[in-house]
Amino acid sequence: MNTLKYLQSNEFLLDVDLWRLFANLEELNKISLSFLKTFFETVKKHISKSDSPMDFNPILRMFFQGDLCQTHQIYCLNYTSAVFYLEKLRQREDFGIYLKWCEQNEQCKRLHLPELLVAPLHRLTRYPLLLNNIWKRSTDETEKSFIQSLKEKVEKSIRDLEGKVKWLDNFQKFRQLQEVIIWPQVWDRDKRFFVPEGLKQNLRENSSENILSSANRLLLHEGKLMLAESTRLLDVYLFLFDDFLLITKIKRNKKKYGGSDTSLIPVCPSLTPELQSFIREGGFCTVLDQPIPLDRLILKNVEPIQVTVFSLRNAFLIQHENRYRQCIALFLLQAQTETAKKAWMSQIETAISNYTTQHETKKRTAFCFPVESSEI
Repeated sequence: MNTLKYLQSNEFLLDVDLWRLFANLEELNKISLSFLKTFFETVKKHISKSDSPMDFNPILRMFFQGDLCQTHQIYCLNYTSAVFYLEKLRQREDFGIYLKWCEQNEQCKRLHLPELLVAPLHRLTRYPLLLNNIWKRSTDETEKSFIQSLKEKVEKSIRDLEGKVKWLDNFQKFRQLQEVIIWPQVWDRDKRFFVPEGLKQNLRENSSENILSSANRLLLHEGKLMLAESTRLLDVYLFLFDDFLLITKIKRNKKKYGGSDTSLIPVCPSLTPELQSFIREGGFCTVLDQPIPLDRLILKNVEPIQVTVFSLRNAFLIQHENRYRQCIALFLLQAQTETAKKAWMSQIETAISNYTTQHETKKRTAFCFPVESSEI
């Protein structure tokens, strides 16, 4: 961070956002160091004067009821965004030179910047252990009670933070998916639908990409499979969300819809390595058919003897039904291994079961509560 500040004062790397990369690291470093020094001064006083009691209460009260945890929280909430931003910056030659020079410094102890950036997260999770060790060695009941309350407060702070970090991580992930998943217009997706050029502008589906904008939606499973067509096997990439399944066709062109270059898009670290690698290669995914809601999805196992003629292995069938229980689409999919097939089928079955349970609970809640219920 200090090296970057120095370079920017000399008009290098001026477009690099110091906060996006390091957040409140300076403040965090200052308060952590202050806590450490004050803590060890108390220990030193006790050692030099063996008759003096080792009273940590004033220090613990000052820092744990003060800004120590809050400062950590601010840093941790920026962490996912910082890693995402770093991934983008590393593609630049000038930033790469700066990063390499810094990481070769002996103070880094052969650690790279991503490993250094995560260190404050680990430190925060160790504070309850420190408090617990002090609590164990305390003999005064009032002091023990105070330390226990501090420990519970820090643990609650960590739990709250984990929820926020997961939400932000999910938000970053879905923002990345919006970049790489392409939604063709209905007339491009299915040649049966003819629309004159003059009408296309009025009928453009602008809302399709917004399907992935909900930060409350969860991505449960994803991966590459083969889709059996009449004359060939097609590479497809499936995204299983907590409310629908999306089947996309893999495209390896450098150019995305609208002409932007996907190889320049920073890669979200929480995506699977397979998808990260695919995005770095400039790939994107074109939606093959409409999303399949989990309450309209029928999953069927395919025995090897049923598809021997087509040389298909590790196959299973996905059937899309409409609200009248009519089949409107079929997808015969092949996994690379039997294990991968079982994993996909298990994930889909679990997702359908959870989705059904949640919706049945919502229905019962909507119709069964009395009017005077305190829940309303």
